[in-house]
Parts: sequence; C-alpha cells; structure tokens
Amino acid sequence: MIQHVYEQAAACSAVEDVVVATDDERIRQAVEGFGGQVMVMTEPFRTGTDRVAAVARRRGGGVYVDLQGDEIPLHPDLLADLIVPFLASGESMGTLQRGIESTEDLHNPGVVKVVTDALGHALYFSRAPIPLVRDDPSRKAVEGLHAIHLGLYIYTREALERFASFPTGRLEDVEKLEQLRALEFGLPIRVWETRHLSARIDAPEDVPGAERLLRQHGRA
Repeated sequence: MIQHVYEQAAACSAVEDVVVATDDERIRQAVEGFGGQVMVMTEPFRTGTDRVAAVARRRGGGVYVDLQGDEIPLHPDLLADLIVPFLASGESMGTLQRGIESTEDLHNPGVVKVVTDALGHALYFSRAPIPLVRDDPSRKAVEGLHAIHLGLYIYTREALERFASFPTGRLEDVEKLEQLRALEFGLPIRVWETRHLSARIDAPEDVPGAERLLRQHGRA
C-alpha cells in the first residue's frame, strides 16, 4: 500500500521530493526495499500533520504535502489537482474534495465529509452526513451538495509551524479529525475539487475493494 502511494506521488510532475516519515521499523524496511526514501521519527506525535511539521524542521523546502498512507491515488494528477492551484493561490493550507455519489458513503463515519463557503474555504469537516437535508426523509446523497474529504493536505512551512503550535482542539478530539484544529484556531483551509479517484483504506474490510480499484486502473 505504501509503495503504491509513494510511486504515485513520485510520478506527479508537480512533486520535487518524496519521503516516508515513520516510527515503525517494518515500514522503514519496506520503503527501503522498494528503493524509497524514508525518515525514521522516534518522537511521539499527536497526528500526521505534527509529524510532517517535524520533517519540515529537519529539511529545506517551503511547501509540504501530507499524503497519508491509507489514501492511495489512482493517478498522479490527483496530487497536481492540489499542488498546482495552491502554489498559485497565496493560501497557507489546502486540501481536496470529491463529490459523493454513494448514499452509503454519506452515512459512513469512516468517510469524512466537508462543507465549504462560496470562496472554497472549509467551514467544517465531519464524520456525520453534512449538510443534512432536513426535508428529505430518505437522507440520500445529493450531487453538487455532498462532498468527501480526501486524506491529503498541503501547507507552507509557516502554516505547518502554526498548526503544530496549537493545542489539540475540542472539535479535533471529539471527531478525531486533525484538520479541525486548524479551523478551531483560525487557520483557514482552502478546498479544491478533484475528479481523480483514490482507493481509501480505513479498515481491513476495505482492502478487497481497494485491490479491485487498483487492478481496474492497472496499478495492482
């Protein structure tokens, strides 16, 4: 799984360098086994973003993408859909969304939803089905209204440092969503749209479906 993520990131023309940051010796061995670059981080970190902030303190570079190992891009341009507009925007933190087509996904707490303002900035992320269409008792997903949040972020170095300096937010703690820390303490998150698919693995039972998607797209 990590190799798929690594190779898709490395194949994106907008990416200059790829490194896996881990505290697990098995992951280190796996990454080195396929020729990837790995950094072992032994310190305890609250979230993946806090770990990326620690990587940024050790390395050069002004912009970092946090691509988590359980969000497998099926095309390198998924990353470009985030990186290219971010670099042209002047924003300090960004992420991606994709329209929800499945009502099952809308009600699945393992699938994170996002709502944005008219300018594309995140208003809230939740495991609950947001927004709730009050007058629709079927609670179906609505095209153009409901969106899934993808598990990747982009930040400037300064935004990473700000994020890591904030205490754990109450919303972050109850939803178990690290991005809510940014919103709770006033760090805006710009959200861009992608139509490129990704294979998401939140639990062991998600693996067969992810493998099917990878085979369908010639990635297996």
